Amino acid sequence: MTTIVVKRRRGSRGSPDGKPNPIDIHVGSRVRLRRTLLGMSQEKLGEAIGLTFQQVQKYERGANRIGASRLFELSRVLDVPVSFFFDDMNAETSGGRVPGMSEATPGFDSKDLSKREILELARAFDRIKDEKVRKSVLELTKSLSRTVSEAS
Repeated sequence: MTTIVVKRRRGSRGSPDGKPNPIDIHVGSRVRLRRTLLGMSQEKLGEAIGLTFQQVQKYERGANRIGASRLFELSRVLDVPVSFFFDDMNAETSGGRVPGMSEATPGFDSKDLSKREILELARAFDRIKDEKVRKSVLELTKSLSRTVSEAS
């Protein structure tokens, strides 16, 4: 009798030691960021794309790789372009500069997005439906940030 040995591919793992790929972790963190900015639970996101909340957790941790079709579906549900999931990726994560990838906005520290005030501000701004009011609030915010920057 012949024994056949089948090697399993490491499709969802980025390194031989079984740790998640840094890009998968980054993409998952961007899914989490957008979901929380929208005030959506993992369960609600899972329902919207036909997954359990546990699978959403695995995606957000980078434990499971998100396929292209699923990433496209997530972009539609979370109302962002697919490129959003790769924004602010540093050279270390991407293994160097990736041509065509969005560059981080100068003076922007993505760690600031974890601050509760930023989330509250984004949610409140999103609830403003009048375009003129939204534009005025945005211009006021820009003006205030310039004033603070100049005073420093």
